Amino acid sequence: MEKLGREEIEKILPHREPFLLIDEVIDIEPGKSIKALRFVNIKEYYFKGHFPENPIMPGVLMLEAIAQAGAIAVLALPENKGKLILFAGIDKARFKRIVKPGDTLIIEVEITDFRRNIGKAKGTAKVDGELACYSEAMFAVS
Repeated sequence: MEKLGREEIEKILPHREPFLLIDEVIDIEPGKSIKALRFVNIKEYYFKGHFPENPIMPGVLMLEAIAQAGAIAVLALPENKGKLILFAGIDKARFKRIVKPGDTLIIEVEITDFRRNIGKAKGTAKVDGELACYSEAMFAVS
C-alpha cells in the first residue's frame, strides 16, 4: 500500500489533535502489520510539564503511539471501516531509551492474532535504529 499522510490517517483512525500520535504511515499490510512515523516536536503539549528543563516523551505516549499504529493496521481492513478499537490489555511493556524533541519514532506493529473482534499485537518504537519502547497488547474492535 502507498504511504499515508495525516489526512488519510484521519479517515481511518478517530483520534485527533492533540492526541493523534501518528504522522505518517510508510508501510502497511492491513490486518497484519504496519510501519509508521511520529515526528517528536518541542511544541508537544506534554513537554511543558514533562519536564520543563529536560523534555522527555512520556512512556505511556510511546505505548499509545504503538497502539494507534496497530489500530490503523486493523481498521484499514474494509470490514472494520468506521469501527472503534480499544485497549484490552498491555503486557511486557519496556522502555529502553529516552525520546526527546527532534527525534523521529519509527513504530512497527505486527498483529499476531485476530479473531471475532479480539486480537493481539506486538510493537516497537525505535529512534535511529535503537529500541525506545516495546510492548505486547490485546485489543477489541467494536
